[in-house]
Amino acid sequence: MSEPGALLTLAAARVLAHMPLRALHAIGAAGGWITYLIRRKFRRRLLRNLSQANLTSDQREFSRLKRAAIGEQGKAALELPMMWLRSSPALLKLVREVEGMEHVETARATGRGIIFVTPHLGNFEMAGRYVSSLMPVVFLYRPPRSRLLEPMMNAGRGRDDAQMAPANTRGVRMMFKALKQGGAVGILPDQAPGAGEGVWADFFGRPAYTMTLVARLQQATGATVLPFYAERLPYSKGYKLFYDNPIYLQGYTPAEGALCLNQSIASLVRRRPEQYLWSYNRYKIPPGVAAPAAATAANDARSEAPARTVQESDVPPGVAAFPVDGVPVRPQ
Repeated sequence: MSEPGALLTLAAARVLAHMPLRALHAIGAAGGWITYLIRRKFRRRLLRNLSQANLTSDQREFSRLKRAAIGEQGKAALELPMMWLRSSPALLKLVREVEGMEHVETARATGRGIIFVTPHLGNFEMAGRYVSSLMPVVFLYRPPRSRLLEPMMNAGRGRDDAQMAPANTRGVRMMFKALKQGGAVGILPDQAPGAGEGVWADFFGRPAYTMTLVARLQQATGATVLPFYAERLPYSKGYKLFYDNPIYLQGYTPAEGALCLNQSIASLVRRRPEQYLWSYNRYKIPPGVAAPAAATAANDARSEAPARTVQESDVPPGVAAFPVDGVPVRPQ
């Protein structure tokens, strides 16, 4: 983005940030449709990702999901200035309901730290804002393409008890340190990592280059991995925070752990599929990474090495274990 364009974006963001949520969502939904109609790349990616996910049983149901998803993409975009520029008390008033808070309290009681993972689902900025109002959290982030927007983003995300960790070696060290001290970190687990930082794993029926960082953090620290998201409520009434059962990634190979993580993300997406960011290039091949077919063969070869079998006794009470056969197993 050019400097004049970024300055114009900043000015528009300040106006949008303080609009009523219903008006913001109405403009965002309209913007989603405009983008869908005039940007071929956006349209093709959204349709391809949504159709291959096999979330509907017939064409009529798919059409309804597609129409809803187009509007939700625009809402997600226009929520960003609100989340970065509006005050924390004003934002937290928009959280109307919280489900699964007992998982957070149980994880905190262990004293081994929490790895919060929230995908590009609903208002993921609100998800991060809410947890940072509860406890100090170190969030992994990547800078925006426009350097002029980065200070606004970091200032907005770094409020309350949030600390921003760059997506590099220094940032990973910050996260390890926080977890070793019993703190919390936050990660977007469906963000495509760089070369050497992930493996190919199935995500809605298609190979996606998936980060291994979440599993490595848990294996090194014993922290609880807690999936969650902030759902947009109907009629722009606010948001609902949902914390799912913790997931257990220890004892798996990198490829198995990545698959388990993707299964957990998919289970959240199925709750509100129209609110997932289907326009995101989740299936891209990062520079320096082998294409999925070649990578899968390499992963299979590595998996032939004996791996520790995960016994039922290894999984703490109340924690979900995801076997590699594709079916999540949750404790009763």
